[in-house]
Amino acid sequence: MQSLTYLTLDKDVRQVRQQDVDAFAAQVSGGVLTAVDAAYDEARKVWNGTVDRRPALIARCMNDSDVQAGVRFAAAHRMLMSVRGGGHHIAGNAVAEGGLMLDMSGMRAIEIDAAKRTARVGPGALLGDFDRAAQAHGLATPLGINSTTGVAGLTLGGGFGWLTRRHGMSIDNLLSATVVTADGALRVASATSQPDLFWALRGGGGNFGVVTSFEFQLHPVGPEVYSGLVVYPFSQARQVLRAWRDFTMNAPDELSVWAVLRKAPPLPFLPESVHGKEVVVLPLVYCGKVEDGERVAAPVLKFGDPVGVHVGPTPYAGFQTAFDPLLAAGGRNYWKSNNFSSLSDAALDTVISSTAFLPGPECEIFMAQLGGAMGRVKMTATAFAGRDARYIMNVHGRWSDPQDDDKVRAWARRAFEEAAPHATGSGYVNFLTEDEAERVSMSYGVNYARLQEIKQRFDPDNLFRMNLNIAPAAPPFRRVAI
Repeated sequence: MQSLTYLTLDKDVRQVRQQDVDAFAAQVSGGVLTAVDAAYDEARKVWNGTVDRRPALIARCMNDSDVQAGVRFAAAHRMLMSVRGGGHHIAGNAVAEGGLMLDMSGMRAIEIDAAKRTARVGPGALLGDFDRAAQAHGLATPLGINSTTGVAGLTLGGGFGWLTRRHGMSIDNLLSATVVTADGALRVASATSQPDLFWALRGGGGNFGVVTSFEFQLHPVGPEVYSGLVVYPFSQARQVLRAWRDFTMNAPDELSVWAVLRKAPPLPFLPESVHGKEVVVLPLVYCGKVEDGERVAAPVLKFGDPVGVHVGPTPYAGFQTAFDPLLAAGGRNYWKSNNFSSLSDAALDTVISSTAFLPGPECEIFMAQLGGAMGRVKMTATAFAGRDARYIMNVHGRWSDPQDDDKVRAWARRAFEEAAPHATGSGYVNFLTEDEAERVSMSYGVNYARLQEIKQRFDPDNLFRMNLNIAPAAPPFRRVAI
């Protein structure tokens, strides 16, 4: 009798009968792929080109019942299982080597209720899908900054971007979620239904189930916002970054100004003399009235002597795609990230020093300005605990040649380590790589114990472990009478 070899949750090698695989495949609307299928290699690809894993099975889920069938099949066979939404997470946990991958990329439906200002979003939807659908009604919710990022993974890890200072994080705008838990049950989690599960989903990553739809609160935004880029020469980095830090500490919630240090791409508004040279780029977005944006953001153009300025009214959905060319799928990526409650001169100097040794033209260090509405939410209100982060630094190693793997990773680690003494010690789970499991508990801080307890209730066998994993709490010790 034919059988399929797979890896268990404990990474043991086992076999499942082909007839059981066929019975499972019959329950999945989009079918099930194995390595012999023509579509298999394309289906297992994810955004990070360093990830090259081969699942035993890929289930193409199209609805809730498909997901339930997948979860039950994996649980019955103790099969290692992963969940793919947009496939954009840096660690590549969407793909389970030798296991079952639930591919949600076909579940991309988006329903906008303009009157209620809410959106129902499928787990395969990308930020660009969501932005375009909501902006058709002049609405938006806080998401990330790259239109090809998946809504599901972004939200489950927290989610921040240009609207976060004004409207909070993605999780702060999540009203409810439909989720398949480890027992195969379909549950609705919200503030009034399964509130503990809802609390854990808002920042706890993919540890508690497979979310099959998200309901978000929407806000009036755009359709145009005052936004753009201000670029300074690297020789002025110390002056510019200190001025940027001082300005952003007291900026209104409507304005977000980030700092990116990298080699200048050949943008049309930059002189050819700076192409390929280190620069300081200040992307900015003002999400209030466009006519107020120029006045509020004017100081950003005076931190030094810019080599290029490209700011003005821009379609919000368009600016959300501005960095897509720098983050195209297939590139090799390795990140290291720090949270900062404040940025001292010494912290900024470490960033400048690391930028002087960029290992390639695609590498960069960016510092996101946070605070505002995000920081006014209590640290224990959601699973996400990094509310004290006024800035998040991401050391973004990106390259194309596998021969550069060691060089770029070493640079990223060194830049992270040099900045770490000035940081909070916690991290943003959406930026943590596959080799940073030890940072998970620290990133959740005071919320970690509660997360472990909820994990024990909903996933005691840790079926959902292909993630930045939260281990179930140990069962309470019981004294036995003898």
